[in-house]
Formats: sequence, structure tokens, C-alpha cells
Amino acid sequence: MILIADSGSTKTSWRLLTAEGEVAQAHTIGINPYYQESAEITQSLQESLLPQLPQHMPEEIYFYGAGCSAKDKQEVVASALRALFPSSDVSVHHDLEAAARALCGHEEGIACILGTGSNSCHYDGEKIVESMPNLGFILGDEGSGGYMGKLLVQAYLNLELPQDLHQAFFERYQVGRDEIIDQVYRKPYPNRYMAGFAKFMHDHRNHPYLYQMIFKCFADFFEKTVTKYPDYQQRGTHFVGSIAFYFSDILRTVAQQYHINVKNILESPIAGLSLYHQQKITV
Repeated sequence: MILIADSGSTKTSWRLLTAEGEVAQAHTIGINPYYQESAEITQSLQESLLPQLPQHMPEEIYFYGAGCSAKDKQEVVASALRALFPSSDVSVHHDLEAAARALCGHEEGIACILGTGSNSCHYDGEKIVESMPNLGFILGDEGSGGYMGKLLVQAYLNLELPQDLHQAFFERYQVGRDEIIDQVYRKPYPNRYMAGFAKFMHDHRNHPYLYQMIFKCFADFFEKTVTKYPDYQQRGTHFVGSIAFYFSDILRTVAQQYHINVKNILESPIAGLSLYHQQKITV
């Protein structure tokens, strides 16, 4: 029996698998070792994950998560999972591996994540061979929900939004400068908070002002990441994440400007990961 998880900064999808097929699935909040310590993760999962799963102890656990590229951050998550499942063999991987396996399968390509945060890599069909630096919410995350929200809130607070959008934003959220500053600079998970405003942008994406803002978000992502991979125009480029999925029409339009061949766009990699590990169990 195998437990697999795909985690971003906002949400985590879990699947419990056997050789005969799926046993259970569950959903919890996102896990990111850059923002959480092991004890906090363990307590959160004990309250949210365990009640959703049958009383089975998985032999193996494969966790794919945002912020899990460095060994020390992987150990933060691994320690939390071992506390809950002491007899399980725990393996923690970067979320880019989940994206590459789910999107590209065994083919070469460029795999991109556009969710609360953003990331990308060149995958050779078996492993990641190159990735652009991920600078996180403060210095990077171009094209992500957090990046979109940041641009929108900046325009709102600087009184740069057209009057109709400014009024719609205020009526929907009823927030001002002080509350936003407090959420961003004093409270945890500012990336999640900012990414929440991407829903407003989606609802008003046909407004010329916001359309151009969304266009810029994706153009910034392509400029900072995809266009820096050698021969990127000759390779298929794939996307996973809620931002890529729900803004796919604009994403494809921007990609055409850079002669980027967009192929698969998935909301979540969990189905592809389930298939990958199901095949391993069967074999």
C-alpha cells in the first residue's frame, strides 16, 4: 500500500493506493517547509488527514511538495510524516518532479507549475536535467497566483485601477491599506493571501485593464523562465496548477507571442502521479 501526496502552498491532494486500485483520497491545506516546522505539520495532518483515511498503515509514502528541493527542507516534511506513520518508508520530493512525471510521462519536455507559486524545469523523460532559479514570493514567482494578486493589490492601493474595477474590488473584499499591509508583512503565508485575489482577476479577466495585467504576468513568466531553456521553441511546454488551468486561454495567447508550443495543461498532477505509482505497484 502506497500513500502519495501532491502539495502546493495552498492545498495538498492525497491518494492511498494498492495493487488492486485506489483505496481512498483526501485533501488538506498546503504544506511548505519554508513556512512550517515539523511539529506544526504533524499536528495539522493529525487533525485533517488521518480522519479522512481508512485505518491502514502505508508501507511507502511519496510526498511531492513546494519548497522541498533542498535536503534540509525535505527532512522537515519527512520527520513530520514519520511521526504520524512510524513504520512507513517516507520519501520526499520536489513538486517539480510531480509536475514533470504527471505532464511529460516518459517524454522530454519543459514542465511548468503555475499555482499559488510558480516554477519550471527541463525534463528528459526520466529526470529533471535543468531548472531555473526559484526566487519565491518576494523576489520571483512570476505568472503565479501570488504574483497576480500582488500586481492587482499594488494597483488598487496606488489608485491605478479604473474606477469600475476599484469599486468592484472594494465591494467584494472590503479591505484597505492597513489590513493588507498587516496580512502581507505581519501574518504567515502572504503568498496564499495574495493568491486569493486571483479569483477576482479571473472573474474580471475580460476587462481590458485586467486582461493586460494577466498578459503581463504570463509574459514575465516566459521571459524569466521558459525562454532561458536551450531550444525551448522546439520542445513541448506543459503546465500544471490552478492559474494555468483557469487562465489557459490567455496563457496560450501569450505563449504564441514567444513561439512556445503549449501541450498539456492540468489543474493538478495527482491523477498522473497516481498512475505512475500504480504502475510501480503492479510491476
